[in-house]
Amino acid sequence: MTTTIFDFIGDQSGEWKVTLTATLKGDPISSVSHLTKVSSNLIQTEKGIWTLKGIVSNLRYTEKKDKDKLVSIQENLGRPNATLAAFIPIRKSEAWWNLAQDERRKIMENKSQHTHTGMKYLPAIARKLFHSRDIGEPFNFLTWFKYAPGDADAFEELLYTLRKTEEWTYVDREIDIRLKKKV
Repeated sequence: MTTTIFDFIGDQSGEWKVTLTATLKGDPISSVSHLTKVSSNLIQTEKGIWTLKGIVSNLRYTEKKDKDKLVSIQENLGRPNATLAAFIPIRKSEAWWNLAQDERRKIMENKSQHTHTGMKYLPAIARKLFHSRDIGEPFNFLTWFKYAPGDADAFEELLYTLRKTEEWTYVDREIDIRLKKKV
């Protein structure tokens, strides 16, 4: 598998206009008016007020049948009608990482039903997960969602459902950044 690395650059200009930044848990992030996502590498870091780096990696807790179903119904992130986005960096607590992988999977899939919940909102809400923990970034995951304005309520419902699960009790830092595509 080829590892793809991306920089998410928060600055005063860029591809996406920031419409809201909310610190839900932990330390805030510096305020920016725009966000840009660019392909990068581990050595080079793009400039901006802040830059968060993430890697597209393998699905860690998803079983084959769920992966096949996700691939079959998930739409491309580049859909022209998906003019709204959310960039949500998340860090989980040391208590989470001290659990064995099978214990984390049991919480994510058996108790919190993370994948099953997300599939209810496909293909309307496209999602990509970027891993950051293993490259020394301040967040473990960078989540990138894109959706059309008509699906905004469904997106809020998705977040509400995920945030009330047992899995989310292990989140100790979360920033919710809402975006609108610049025209």
